[in-house]
Amino acid sequence: MPPAAAPGRRAGRGRTLLLALAGLVVLCALVTVSVANGEMPLPPVEAAKGLFGAGDAGTVLIVQEFRAPRMAAAIVAGAGLAVGGALLQRLFRNPLASPDVMGVTGGASFGAVAMLAAGASQAMIPLAALGGGLLAAVLLGVFGWRSGTSVTRLVLVGLAVQAGLTAAVSFMIVSFPTELAGSALQWTTGSLYGRTWTEVWSAGGAVAMGLALAFALHRRLAVLDLGDDSAGTLGLNTHTARLQVLVIAIVLASLAAALTGPVAFVALAVPHMVRFLAGPPTAGTLALSALAGAVLLLASDLVAQYLLPVSGLPVGVVTATLGAPWLLVLMIRQSSSVNRSAR
Repeated sequence: MPPAAAPGRRAGRGRTLLLALAGLVVLCALVTVSVANGEMPLPPVEAAKGLFGAGDAGTVLIVQEFRAPRMAAAIVAGAGLAVGGALLQRLFRNPLASPDVMGVTGGASFGAVAMLAAGASQAMIPLAALGGGLLAAVLLGVFGWRSGTSVTRLVLVGLAVQAGLTAAVSFMIVSFPTELAGSALQWTTGSLYGRTWTEVWSAGGAVAMGLALAFALHRRLAVLDLGDDSAGTLGLNTHTARLQVLVIAIVLASLAAALTGPVAFVALAVPHMVRFLAGPPTAGTLALSALAGAVLLLASDLVAQYLLPVSGLPVGVVTATLGAPWLLVLMIRQSSSVNRSAR
C-alpha cells in the first residue's frame, strides 16, 4: 500500500465506523417506536422492557407476539435486500443492477404466490420464493445472453422478466378464491402485516447465513474489482467467483422477498447512499449497507403505519414512491454516460 493511501484508508474506516454507530442509534430508536406504537400505545420504556420479556405479562404478550415479529422481519428483509443489491451492483459494475430491477424479486413473488395457491404452510414460503428467484435468474441468463453480454441489455431484459412474472402473479391472484386473493394481493404489494416468528426464523436464519457468506466472499469481490485479467493472474477463477457472488445475491433478495413481498427501492438505493457517505466498497461498507437497509425498511414501515393519511397501506407503497424517481434519475444518468462514451 502506498504511504499516502494509508491515512485515506484509515479515514475511510473511521467514517464507516461513525456512520455505523449513528445507524445503530437510529435503528434502536426505530425499534423502540415500532414496539411502543399500535392500537394500544405503550410507554417506550415499558415497551422496551417487554421486548426483553420484562414487565407485566400483557405488555410482554403485545410486544413479543404481535409487534416484534413485524419489526424483526423489516430488519432482516432490509438487510438482505441492501446487501443483495450491493453485491449485484458491484458484480456488474452498474448502478441499475438490483434484484427488483433485474427480476429477482418478481421471481420470488411468483414462487411464493404459487406456493400459497398450493395451500402449503407458511414455513414453505421462503423455499418457494428462493426457487422463484432462481427461476428469474435463469430466465435472465437465457434471454439476456442471447442479446449479448452488455450489462445495460441485461438490465432491460431483467425489467422484461420482472414485468412478465408480475403479470403471471396477477393472473394467479385473479384466479384465486376471494379469501385467498386478498391475502396474496396484500403480500405482492410488499407488506409486513401479520408476520409471525415462524416466518421470521425460517427466512431470517437463512438470510443470516447468506450475509455471512457474502462477507466471506468479500476478498474475492475485491480481487474481481481489479479486472478479470489481473484477478486471473492472482489465481482467482473469475467465472466461479462471479457465479458464487451472483447466487448469494439472488438468495438474499429472494429470502428477503419471502418476508415482505417485492419491496422496491431498498436494494437499488441503499448501496448508492452508502457509497456516497462512506466511500469505496469494503467489508465495512458492506456491513453498513446491511444496517442502512434495515433502518430504511423499518422507517418506511413506520411511515406507512402512522404518518400517512390512509391507514393500512403496505410498506411497498412507500418504498415504490421513493424508488420510482430514483430509478428514473439513474436511468437518465446511465443513458447520458453511455452517450458520452459513444462519442
